[in-house]
Amino acid sequence: MARIDLDLAHAYRPKPKGDDDYALLPLKMTFDDGGAYALLGPSGCGKTTLLNIVSGLVTPSTGRVRFDGVDVTAQSPQQRNIAQVFQFPVIYDTMTVAENLAFPLRNRGVAADKIKQRVAKVAEMLELSAQLDARAAGLAADAKQKISLGRGLVREDVCAVLFDEPLTVIDPHLKWQLRRKLKQIHHELKLTLIYVTHDQIEALTFADQVVVMTRGRAVQIGSASELFERPSHTFVGHFIGSPGMNFLPARRNAAGFEVAGCRFAAPPGVSREIEAFTLGIRPEYVALAGPDVAGAVPATVQQVQDIGTYWLVSARVGAGSTQSLVRLRLGGGAQTVPRVGEAVWLGLIGAHTCYYADEHLIEEATPR
Repeated sequence: MARIDLDLAHAYRPKPKGDDDYALLPLKMTFDDGGAYALLGPSGCGKTTLLNIVSGLVTPSTGRVRFDGVDVTAQSPQQRNIAQVFQFPVIYDTMTVAENLAFPLRNRGVAADKIKQRVAKVAEMLELSAQLDARAAGLAADAKQKISLGRGLVREDVCAVLFDEPLTVIDPHLKWQLRRKLKQIHHELKLTLIYVTHDQIEALTFADQVVVMTRGRAVQIGSASELFERPSHTFVGHFIGSPGMNFLPARRNAAGFEVAGCRFAAPPGVSREIEAFTLGIRPEYVALAGPDVAGAVPATVQQVQDIGTYWLVSARVGAGSTQSLVRLRLGGGAQTVPRVGEAVWLGLIGAHTCYYADEHLIEEATPR
């Protein structure tokens, strides 16, 4: 395993002039030895480019890649001692499951008894023990991808194991099992794992630290709770959660600030020099309230959806240029569920409210 330090930028076009010419804008990032990380973001955000730079498949336009302080920027994947698992299975169909798992070890001259022990251990972790003597060609797609995962995990001496959306071909009902297995394997083997995905559930359940990316930038690195409770960028608030964070425009006034046509005391920590900013609050923290409740605004219910475990209510607040749609989640056992067209009050201002200027969190604004 290794500590991986990145200080780089990358553009596929020669002589990049603006941000749009870069696949990865300048970034500094560290993956600690033995950590489990996920690179999360929409298609085209730069996460696979970043993974391929770590592996050595792509050389960054500028900057350096260091493993345990050693500059490996010019080294190949083999020289970096990296294992990589791709979106689709990379296995030998003519070999048995055991032979496929043993192949990376045989290539490195590992002793036969050690190979047998290691193959048995990895096969047990991935629930492939009963299929060790079966030819890979006759197996289902999910079993083949398990073999591919095993080939990446079988070597004990790798600096890191990289996963590029490895569960794409797996049936949805099996994805949860494999995510759980990867988490278990990480705890047992203590390998440095970096996992690329556009699926927030995969990222948040697999990784200890999630790197959220958009437009070639890493906008926040944090745990699942940090990304949910305090998104440091509006994109993180929008992308994480189902549905994502509510955002409402707010403006300073003489008494404090105004949002959705209602006036409130100035939020703590928001500089008086900031005249226009954005209020953000998760649907989970929006509550039905009364007109006399501090931090509440009037709203009109637009839509009510029964999701099964909860009700998703969409309501319109404000009017004209201040009009916004706010979503709130009510528990499935809620005694009072508003009807479409009903006038309600929504509690928006509280301990979980975040404030943003130029898309970035105003750190001092939200009470800790």
